[in-house]
Amino acid sequence: MMARYWAQIRAVIRLEMKKTFLARRGFWVYVLAFAPALMFAAHDLSMLRSREERSAIAAAHPVPEQALRSIQPGMTREEVIAQLGEPNVDDRSVRFRRTRREFLTYTDGRSRYLFGFADGQLESVSIREEETLPQDSLIFATVFQFFFLRLAIFFGCVGIFTNLFRGEMIDKSLHYYLLAPLRREALLIGKYLAGLLATVVIFTTSAALQLWLLLAPYGSSSVSQFLQTGGWRQIAGYLGVTALACLGYGSVFLASGLFFRNPLIPAGAVLLWESANLFLPAALKRISVIFYLQSLCPVVAPPDRQINPLLALLISSAEPAPAALAIAGLFALTAIVLVLAARKARTLEISYGAD
Repeated sequence: MMARYWAQIRAVIRLEMKKTFLARRGFWVYVLAFAPALMFAAHDLSMLRSREERSAIAAAHPVPEQALRSIQPGMTREEVIAQLGEPNVDDRSVRFRRTRREFLTYTDGRSRYLFGFADGQLESVSIREEETLPQDSLIFATVFQFFFLRLAIFFGCVGIFTNLFRGEMIDKSLHYYLLAPLRREALLIGKYLAGLLATVVIFTTSAALQLWLLLAPYGSSSVSQFLQTGGWRQIAGYLGVTALACLGYGSVFLASGLFFRNPLIPAGAVLLWESANLFLPAALKRISVIFYLQSLCPVVAPPDRQINPLLALLISSAEPAPAALAIAGLFALTAIVLVLAARKARTLEISYGAD
């Protein structure tokens, strides 16, 4: 009996795979999934171009780091030029409330120094350090948690899983499954596993590409040090969280396609609930998928410095769930939702005229 049941599930998966990966209405999922990779690729190009520019300037006009750091506020423009030489770029001069402001830029080949003068006297020193891998890993954590998880994977699962049933109702093709000698539970599980496989392949591929682009601009020594000091754990963590996000969100949106004629309404409700997770009390935070996913993220994203102070006061903190509890919670949620969806599938009747 079980052998026939699993044979039916495998048959459904084979039928669904091509439709899931190559669905015409699902092309935008690929665009959404790989948008962060394009952003990191642009960052890499900008970083490499800036590095080459600084190296060329330093080779033509070397300025020791010690000399640059010896410059102190209060010095005159002439004293700075006498000590450092002519600036790397032409000084910019502006007038603001009768004060003449000038800016001189220097580089030691790694960092960029911007000296600001007010009426010929040094007022400020701004140092733009060269990008480092630890700094970029924090940027990656922010993009991953606030864009990739909350938007890309979320809407990608909406687009793929809600169409597994609702899309076939719209195309008037679901009755072929319902008329076949096929258990409804096998149909549901087969469709879910096909959608899960598709989303995991698409989004873990995107996450892996983003991680590769994160490491690409750095030398082998920096990359080796990063990997040996927890980098492999971070990579495995990000890929695992991506797969678990597809697991949890996929079950929710598969069920919404069964229970609701317009699945965008429950998708919007879930989006609002997940987005409000930052502001919910600790007890309510745990009734969400994003809380457990963020608990499993290997790097905590830094807070947004530009957030409105009033909103910052509303943010509540909660201890992250232990990894074992977070994983068990996501699997338990998926199992419960799929059981409810299976019960609905048993009584599913098709009336295309009503849709």
